Amino acid sequence: MILVALLLLPSGILAQQPKDWVAKSNANARMVIEARTKFAPEGASQQGIAAFDAEITSLPADRTEKYRATSQATLAELNKRMEAETDKYVKQDLQILVDAVDRQIRMIDATSKVFLPYTDVAGLIFQGEKSLLDDQVAEARRPAALIRLKKYTGVEPGFVPLTQQAEARFREKAANPALIGPAKEEVEKDLQNASAYVDGIGILMEKYRVKGSEEALGKLRQQLVEYGDFVRKEVLPRSRSDFRLPPDIYKLGLEGYGVDYLPEDLVKVAHKGFLDIQREMAPIAARIAKARKLPSSDYRSVIRALKKEQFAGDEILPKYEAVLKQIEEIIRKNHLLTLPERPAIISIASAAETAQQPAPHMQPPPMLNNHGERGKFVLPLATKGANGVELKYDDFTFAAASWTLTAHEARPGHELQFDSMVEHGVSLARALFAFNSTNVEGWGLYAEWFTLPYMPDEGKLISLQFRLLRAARAFIDPELQMGKLTPAQAMKILETDVVGSRAFATEEVERYTFRSPGQAVSYYDGYTRLLAIRQFAEKALGKNFNVQKFHDFVLGQGLLPPDLLWKAVTEEFLPSQVK
Repeated sequence: MILVALLLLPSGILAQQPKDWVAKSNANARMVIEARTKFAPEGASQQGIAAFDAEITSLPADRTEKYRATSQATLAELNKRMEAETDKYVKQDLQILVDAVDRQIRMIDATSKVFLPYTDVAGLIFQGEKSLLDDQVAEARRPAALIRLKKYTGVEPGFVPLTQQAEARFREKAANPALIGPAKEEVEKDLQNASAYVDGIGILMEKYRVKGSEEALGKLRQQLVEYGDFVRKEVLPRSRSDFRLPPDIYKLGLEGYGVDYLPEDLVKVAHKGFLDIQREMAPIAARIAKARKLPSSDYRSVIRALKKEQFAGDEILPKYEAVLKQIEEIIRKNHLLTLPERPAIISIASAAETAQQPAPHMQPPPMLNNHGERGKFVLPLATKGANGVELKYDDFTFAAASWTLTAHEARPGHELQFDSMVEHGVSLARALFAFNSTNVEGWGLYAEWFTLPYMPDEGKLISLQFRLLRAARAFIDPELQMGKLTPAQAMKILETDVVGSRAFATEEVERYTFRSPGQAVSYYDGYTRLLAIRQFAEKALGKNFNVQKFHDFVLGQGLLPPDLLWKAVTEEFLPSQVK
């Protein structure tokens, strides 16, 4: 997830001089950005705005009311500007901004009426520190991480420890029996991860030679121990054993992730897709079994056989980098899209990074005030189960898996998606406020799809396995929320039919139940919609359809929602291709 931040440079994200309409649109976006930055300054810092490096989130008693009032005033001004606007592109971007702020207000209203205000303080602080302590952050900015840590812990005069603020906010509302607590599994996972976060901050401070952190780190460790005691005594008793969200809040979450299906409709589409993908896997698995003389040609058995060919620890990065080069050559040879000259970045997640995000992911570059920073494909290697026992992944560290994961997270997937916005320039509305999982993950899964025909059979099978996972997500997530599946049943599907490791299945079920319910369904939604747009363009253009021009056009639009992307393809791309 990208947090928006204050724009200080007139050209903002754009690498090129902005068009008149983009500059005008960005002026509207700045107003929204400034309003949000007041409540999440770390996001501004993470986007490259050094003026906010030493600022932190605070949790005053009136924070929710002020956030809502600020958002309401912003929405009113956006609607006023919408009525006066005549440029169609600026108007499109204003609609993106209006929708984003309106969703924000509705989510504030819905959650504040239902939930107790619980905060994962350790995770919040780790993210704030990690965003400054990174290879791509300028060395001169890194000492601000110590100032920030002192403020989080109250070592800095005039600041109240964040743990104390979080306790106070919870206790203020705890007397209301109508409000419900967080999911029990979420609270237990946060307690389990706290020490990894503190250790991770210490490791980062040492790695980047930030001196004088000992006192604040000691304070943080003690404060989190005390906060953990508070959580066990006061939050856990109010936590809910039923992880399911109220239906209206789940639907709001789906909307926020860009999913416009109703849950019941999504389930039907996903179940059909799941069966179709299984049928597509069968002949490929049979070819692999025959070539390798395997005892069974069932795709499940073949995948388990492929997983036995695990990379050693020091082989992982070189192997992935080698596959990336092969994919880049495929892209050039087949004119699939335009590649940049610079290399992509792949890294292995630390223990703390894995605790925070236990799935392979792209760490996007700063989208504001970017000074050459690039996106980074991050691979986790282990996670922990509910009992704290380390669970090893075998899903990402074998040759066949490296093809589809590289295509999704690096090239031609997210790395190109985000970095092309920085390099070529799109409006802030399209880069930041149109950002949602459907727009982003739809491209990632679509990138796997159009790369698959050029993969070896082993790569094709695992690519289809991951597509099968995305279809499974699109029915498991809503069926868990509707009470049609239990977590144990979801684990069985993921381990047996999707052939995921126990670590991967555990991470997936956590995602559906408390980490980000609704988010996982966006992959399949965005992929099917993008595929439909391409098929429409191919049919309209016939022999004049050029896949490289189509992909370059789509990437050039930024993170447009599917309906606006369809409109752009119809009104701009198709006419430009007719000879």
